[in-house]
Amino acid sequence: MKNQKMTIDINEKPPVAKWIVLAFQHVFAMFGATILVPILVNAAAGKEVLTIPVALVTSGIGTLIYILCTKGKSPVYLGSSFAFITPIAAAYLKGGVGGAMTGIMAVGLIYVIVAIIIKFVGTNWLNKLLPPVIIGPMIMVIGLGLAPNAISQIGLASGTPLDYKVIVVALVSFLVTALVMTRCKGFLKIIPFLVGIIAGYIMAVIFGMIDFKPVVDAAFFSMPHFLIPFASYKPTFSAILTIAPIALVTMCEHIGDHTSLSNIIGRDLIKDPGLDRTLLGDGIATFVAGALGGPANTTYGENTSVVGLTKVASVWVIGLAAIIAIIIGFLGKFTALVSTIPDAVLGGVSLLLYGFIAVNGLKVLIKNQIDFEKPKNVVVASSMLVLGLGGAAVAIVSGDLSITISGMSLAAIVGIILNLILPDEKESKESKSKRK
Repeated sequence: MKNQKMTIDINEKPPVAKWIVLAFQHVFAMFGATILVPILVNAAAGKEVLTIPVALVTSGIGTLIYILCTKGKSPVYLGSSFAFITPIAAAYLKGGVGGAMTGIMAVGLIYVIVAIIIKFVGTNWLNKLLPPVIIGPMIMVIGLGLAPNAISQIGLASGTPLDYKVIVVALVSFLVTALVMTRCKGFLKIIPFLVGIIAGYIMAVIFGMIDFKPVVDAAFFSMPHFLIPFASYKPTFSAILTIAPIALVTMCEHIGDHTSLSNIIGRDLIKDPGLDRTLLGDGIATFVAGALGGPANTTYGENTSVVGLTKVASVWVIGLAAIIAIIIGFLGKFTALVSTIPDAVLGGVSLLLYGFIAVNGLKVLIKNQIDFEKPKNVVVASSMLVLGLGGAAVAIVSGDLSITISGMSLAAIVGIILNLILPDEKESKESKSKRK
């Protein structure tokens, strides 16, 4: 089926009223996922590592950086990446705030280095390094590795006494999110998690589970708690390998989102502005996010869906959405209100969200018709799943330097190595003769 043509050129500014409405649609699309990342990282780490205001501000700044790097030729919004939730928490536990933020900045630098290599060499090496048999299990590990957090939040962890309020609120959040995903059409279908959070929050208010004192005490405008290297913390490289390898997986997500958007708008963004420029923008945005105390950025499929829904592919709209996100980050009462969302609401939504991430990994394997009759594919995928979900860790100690590779990062590295060193299965003589 032929894609419908966009009603507005990428570089054309729409009328003011329409411009603002479209920008807010993009803000609503990215908002639920962007605020969830710092909340879930903090829940996994057991302490405050990231803050919602900084996540919103760095999301907006990152998107503006991306627009500049791509010369305004790609209507992509950058938001907080779910792939880094567990690695950031693990890096924090290993090396404190310095370890987490240094790792995020390293991810940005990896993107920039890969962008430079692609500029001169092309992308064939990347496809060989990261085939679907590695990407699929990696995404599955990201989703399933977070599952225990969701179970704990909804009050169903082993040994936890049942609280009917928590169960009901989590169930409302879960069911509303599921119904929006399966039954709704149009814009609502793009923001199921945001709708689920709002529904669960209303139920929590009815049950008296929300303390609004932080909202009352908060100022209308407040400065986000930025974390600046050498001022707020000392950069440390001890946890860098806990986060850095995940960049290889999110690069594939980056390519997939740009390919999807290219099909929608009828322009090949991989060629113009080029993958080197889009990766450069994503990389610098992530480096800046880490330098300010924010989470790693990634391209948002939700906003790509908004472009497809509205048939408007204007970079001006994306840019305004980014500016609005930055402004929201400075609204103290609003961010205080968001911080009052109870665990039961987050757990109900996360129950679907984490499964949704894992199923996307499964879809990668199915879409690319990975043949698990081949022993090599079985060895690579099974090794990655067990290492990634089993809590495996390897510590490298040299003098005062101690580096730990664990979980998803270890799974990614082992998967890449196995895929490169294991021989491909040779075709039998019978199958060769049939082909002749």
